[in-house]
Amino acid sequence: VQLQAYGGGLVQAGGFLRLSCAASGSGRTFSSYTVGWFRQAPGKERDIVAGIRWSGGSTYYADSVKGRFTISRDNAKNTVYLQMNGLKPEDTAVYYCAADRSGSTRIEVRSDEYEYWGQGTLVTVSS
Repeated sequence: VQLQAYGGGLVQAGGFLRLSCAASGSGRTFSSYTVGWFRQAPGKERDIVAGIRWSGGSTYYADSVKGRFTISRDNAKNTVYLQMNGLKPEDTAVYYCAADRSGSTRIEVRSDEYEYWGQGTLVTVSS
């Protein structure tokens, strides 16, 4: 499975971006994976931002993004989205999407629970 994250860029505080994570090489199996969006700022650890189970019926958000970010997926397109509204300078980071193929009934928050990773896309929020 190959994941490609894109959609990052430079935006002013209060602005919005939509990130996309497109999967290839998985056929229909990607739709059965839990997908997470993580971010890593310089000098900091990679932390989960949001996650979504295969059906889309269960989602997780870090406290820092609740009410501002929305994760969704289109299994027909093998794509997961992260809509980011009300961006703040502290949201500046490289954003990665990752897929967990384990079939766990919960959305894992630890990065080492995810087997497949995209290359990352940089989001820069200016004040």
